[in-house]
Amino acid sequence: MTGIKMEDQALDADQVLDVTGLNCPMPLLKAKQALNIMDAGQTLLVKATDPGSVRDFKSFTDLSANQLLKSVENNNSYCYLILKGE
Repeated sequence: MTGIKMEDQALDADQVLDVTGLNCPMPLLKAKQALNIMDAGQTLLVKATDPGSVRDFKSFTDLSANQLLKSVENNNSYCYLILKGE
């Protein structure tokens, strides 16, 4: 497992995806690609800077088998911890 410390919170995940600097729709598309090659039950930590990603990742996980375990915002940076569904 790898992790990132953000806003005094340690976020551990099986895989980390850094999409900082990318704008919609790229953060979500890259996350979907990463999730497609992961096994169910694994976690993906996505680090982004696009403010629109807050809405995108919430909608994506609401409409898919994946679960948004945590969403953290700090100084225009966003981290999403996603559990890969079945």
